[in-house]
Amino acid sequence: MAKLSDIASNTIFDVVIVGAGPSGSACAYWLANAGWSVCLVEKKTFPREKTCGDGLTPRSVYQLQEMGLEREVARHGHRYNGLRAFGFGATLAMNWPEHPKFPNYGYTITRFNLDGLVAEHAQAKGATLLNGVEVVDLLEPSDAPGHGLKGAKGVVVKEKDTGTTAELRARYVVVADGQNSRMGRELGVTRNKAWPMGMALRGYYTSARHDEPWIDSHLDIRDPKGKVVPGYGWVFPLGDGRVNVGVGLLSTGGAWKGVNTTKLQEYFVAQTAEAWGLSDKTCCGPATGGRLPMGLALGPHVGANTLTIGDAAGAVNPFNGEGIAYGYETGRLAASVLAEALVANDRTRLAHYDELLDEAYGDYYKVARAFVRVISEPRILSACVGAGLRVEPLMKQLLEVMANLMSNDRNGPAEVGYRALVRLADVIPEQAYAKLLGGLGED
Repeated sequence: MAKLSDIASNTIFDVVIVGAGPSGSACAYWLANAGWSVCLVEKKTFPREKTCGDGLTPRSVYQLQEMGLEREVARHGHRYNGLRAFGFGATLAMNWPEHPKFPNYGYTITRFNLDGLVAEHAQAKGATLLNGVEVVDLLEPSDAPGHGLKGAKGVVVKEKDTGTTAELRARYVVVADGQNSRMGRELGVTRNKAWPMGMALRGYYTSARHDEPWIDSHLDIRDPKGKVVPGYGWVFPLGDGRVNVGVGLLSTGGAWKGVNTTKLQEYFVAQTAEAWGLSDKTCCGPATGGRLPMGLALGPHVGANTLTIGDAAGAVNPFNGEGIAYGYETGRLAASVLAEALVANDRTRLAHYDELLDEAYGDYYKVARAFVRVISEPRILSACVGAGLRVEPLMKQLLEVMANLMSNDRNGPAEVGYRALVRLADVIPEQAYAKLLGGLGED
């Protein structure tokens, strides 16, 4: 690991990246691999804990394969076959689908093990990795062009152990330190409050079932009296003697306002305690959680010489709350645009990043946002899940849509998504279906 004292005061990096989570480390890897000078700044020291479900879908695994890291992930993680869904008296186990690009399996691995692995891989390719160094300010910020982000000539950083401060100068600055980024706010990032916000809480438990080949998703959570309460739960086997147990909400609107996630976690643990051996004795510590804007709800994403990626761009998938894959992907997209700008010595090339985001996620996230608005109503969720889990072909197709694993080469994700949602008309209430299609036209 580099120290601030190792960096010459007159150094100007091609790119400084704030945050070494999935998006920042992926961006650093692809830039360093192409020969650009990159400084990756992380305020904590690896390995470090990070609140997460710890599940890697096939999209995430593909990006790790592309970075040459699957062997290491397999060594530290647990491979699983697919998703087992529970809801309203029905159960359905579904393998990940065959796909021309993505693998048909996933891994569970704690962020404690994963994030440092990717960051150090970027370092091995030539990136300068600073651990325990916090970005405290923008360096010589400039006004935002049009409706974009502000620019900056770098960042001001502080080494936590020594209190040493320094300036890191760069041609481009990338913000990758999550949805609650101070630097993002300084650059001008705001949230579209009309779009979904995710809330989640997770804890670790020891369990004899720690190495099962499925990740479990429970689509109904019940209080001690058996009443369905808003939210969903998961149990992800980690293969190391523990399981990751958590709850989430994919919207803060309507009937879900004011939901207490701590109480929700208590209900869910009680609901699954007997099956998984969950108790105070098997609990590994208090649950932790947070909020995540979804569907690219944070913006703008581009400035004169600045970009936001991953959770700092609100890139989480509204369909399922997945953020790791989209961190890796947006980091890679940003790296390609930054390389283009660096080669041409033309900052205006950064505008291509917005185009790539829209091409990759625009229509798909529009469908997802409409879907989330509909299922945020408990009565509609109950009707959809209760009927849908009993129609296996439909649920398998919906799994492909929700995990963004569609493979129709001649149609975009929105078209494939629409067709899958059209099939819901056969099994969900007419008013729910009408509301869903109406929601697609609201964004």
